[in-house]
Amino acid sequence: MKLHTSTVNGVVTAIDEIFKNNKYADKVIERTLKSNPKWGARDRGFIAESVYDMVRWWKLINAVSPSSDTYHLFGTYWLLQGKELPEWREFKGINAEVVERKYKRITDRATLQSIPEWLDKMGEELLGEKWEEELTTLNTQADVVLRVNTLKISREDLMNRLAQDDIETYAPKGYKDALVLGRRQNIFKNVAFKEGLFEVQDASSQLVAQALEVEPGMRVIDACAGAGGKSLHLAALMENKGRIISMDVEGWKLQNTKLRARRNGVSIIEPRPIEGNKTIKRLKESADRLLLDVPCTGLGVLRRNPDTKWKISPESVAKVQQIQQEILQNYSAMLKPGGIMVYATCSILPSENQDQVAKFLASEKGKPFELIEDQKVLAQESGFDGFYIAKLKKKA
Repeated sequence: MKLHTSTVNGVVTAIDEIFKNNKYADKVIERTLKSNPKWGARDRGFIAESVYDMVRWWKLINAVSPSSDTYHLFGTYWLLQGKELPEWREFKGINAEVVERKYKRITDRATLQSIPEWLDKMGEELLGEKWEEELTTLNTQADVVLRVNTLKISREDLMNRLAQDDIETYAPKGYKDALVLGRRQNIFKNVAFKEGLFEVQDASSQLVAQALEVEPGMRVIDACAGAGGKSLHLAALMENKGRIISMDVEGWKLQNTKLRARRNGVSIIEPRPIEGNKTIKRLKESADRLLLDVPCTGLGVLRRNPDTKWKISPESVAKVQQIQQEILQNYSAMLKPGGIMVYATCSILPSENQDQVAKFLASEKGKPFELIEDQKVLAQESGFDGFYIAKLKKKA
């Protein structure tokens, strides 16, 4: 593949934004692609994939690059892909043989798998022999997965509809509303998306709403709703009958929920910002079902957000675990006796998952609850994102 100055500049500028200005990769890529409307689909794909790949392998690239100059880092990344560099002045001083020699000398897993040493040690301590294969899997590119909006179309009909536009998909076993794209592309431009026939949502994430066992007519609270993806799934499972209160402490995250609901043909979602403990107290024992999709480290979704591993720290991991337990302790009061609560994270660390549930159940506020079942979803086993889903029942 031939390199072009314009697109390489785009990659280099984006990388500087992410690592020198500490910006989030997905937002930087979005802004970068908007900055040059002349880039075609191939150019945009090259920029997005190159940036994500460089972020993913950042530690390894730095270990074998001749310098920390961003063009040198890009050139090193390009050579590690088995490609040849053009004779640009920006790449002067990069020797392919030296890069290869340096790479072959590396033996430590943290550098080879490109992950902070503290995180590598923590992962091994908590996941044991499964950690290495999970790391390898999390360093691969994730599939694009759709969730069929069953309020408007069946999975088979959507599959046929997309096939008419030369978009090939397959239906993975065990995920009743999921379709996986045969190849990566900008699916948001498709008319079927604009008609609200599907949302983009990983297959593991789709298991969360299903675990709640909702029924039409129920009152459901999605207490950490964010942009409302799981609320929309719950609405479809409830056949758009009943009521869903979509809540979040960061009210701005809920702004897209109404727009998405309208596109999906959903009328039962009520976005409601959490304004302190009063909001929670007003809803005491009011929900038939309660979803706590809590903030977490996001280590289960590193394939989609590889910059996460460079942004978290031992301190932030400890902080997020504290927040998780506080949410369990305080928000669980909104569930009616006899109701079901689901605690979920997109993390693979037991310290954020089963350990948190055990701590809650052993506490005073956890006494009325019992664990029905939990799912520990690893990327290496499922082929999709890493997730944890615990289903708890409040005794009547």
